[in-house]
Amino acid sequence: MMLAVFLGSLFAALAIGIPIAFALMLSGVALMFFMDIFDSQIVAQNLINGANNFPLMAIPFFILAGELMNAGGISKRIVNFSMSLVGHIRGGLGYVAIIASVLFSGLSGSAVADTAALGAILIPMMVARGYNKNLSTGVIVSAGIIAPVIPPSIPMIIFGVVSGVSITQLFMGGIVPGILLAIGLIVVWSFIARRDHSELPKRKSVKEILTATKEASWALFLPVIIIGGLRGGVFTPTEAAVVAAFYALFVAVVVYREIKIKDIYECLISSGKMTSVVMFVASAAMVSAWLITVANVPDDMAGLLGGLVENPVLLMVVINILLLAVGVVMDLTPAILIFTPVLLPIVKMAGIDPVYFGIVMIINLCIGLITPPVGTVLYVGCGISRIGMVDIVKGVWPFLIVQVIILYLLIFFPSIITVPLQWFT
Repeated sequence: MMLAVFLGSLFAALAIGIPIAFALMLSGVALMFFMDIFDSQIVAQNLINGANNFPLMAIPFFILAGELMNAGGISKRIVNFSMSLVGHIRGGLGYVAIIASVLFSGLSGSAVADTAALGAILIPMMVARGYNKNLSTGVIVSAGIIAPVIPPSIPMIIFGVVSGVSITQLFMGGIVPGILLAIGLIVVWSFIARRDHSELPKRKSVKEILTATKEASWALFLPVIIIGGLRGGVFTPTEAAVVAAFYALFVAVVVYREIKIKDIYECLISSGKMTSVVMFVASAAMVSAWLITVANVPDDMAGLLGGLVENPVLLMVVINILLLAVGVVMDLTPAILIFTPVLLPIVKMAGIDPVYFGIVMIINLCIGLITPPVGTVLYVGCGISRIGMVDIVKGVWPFLIVQVIILYLLIFFPSIITVPLQWFT
């Protein structure tokens, strides 16, 4: 009954257009009234405690790093580097989009930022070369959701805070699945590229490749610093975010010199706005999370799924079907904040590694970013390419299918994540 009250009030609030942060608080208050324990001080205390969390400090710094890199011309140099490698082959710009997304994901940690930065550069180029606009947009938005999987990842930070799981281990565990997602997109694009009959550009000379590599080297070195520092225990994820922001500022202002001192103010304002949204949602989710624990909602869920606890693979299949449905109607961050405290106790009862579960959950909900009607990244693609939702869905579905297939490969073969994770950590 508690589960019904919580989910019923939450989805009712969302259905009438209440913003997600307020919907989360209202669902918590609904539980308090149902249990006859309403106290406004408890609501306020949990709201404050939700933001007063040291690991969450990584989020504003990673967001700032992404803003500085985007404004500082780093995304443009990553595209040029990718073009020098594969731009001359048939369907080359599609491969450029995928490779550039993987490289940029090691810098931004945000699917929206990745898609917006690379889409603004590549979609006009692809259309000018005669590529199908729907498919061009489809491959870019599909590649964009790799960003929250490969470290650094803002959703992994949020999951780590809510679950108490090591954020460093989540970062390390996301590397191989992120690369697998990229390989899946490359395979699909290779079939699509057979229909590309446009004139191919000349292969870049060794000198041009070296020049593009040199120009992009500062950008390419940042993921090495972050991953190497985390694996070597040099700094924590929060400290890594500060290093990333300082490094991005140095490269954009001193090395590339594409940001003036006065432009930094705009980057700070933009980062502040994005951070405030994420932090407010995280704070509101703590109200619901506390009530979920007090009301024993995980026990209700365990009662529904209790028969599956002895079969971890089947339990993961059922949970991921549920999460795929959730991703259709809910954005990534609130879905993590709502369902992590509900599902994690059941996962632990089944003996499933919480780090492995977190990575699979994030990949699942990232797929929701490119599924209508709420797919945030789909709307970014629509805005850049100026096409409708129906058209972009036509372009994205081949890539969506292969990403779901990879998701279930990770479910049936957990060692794809757990074995490399042991080495990385």
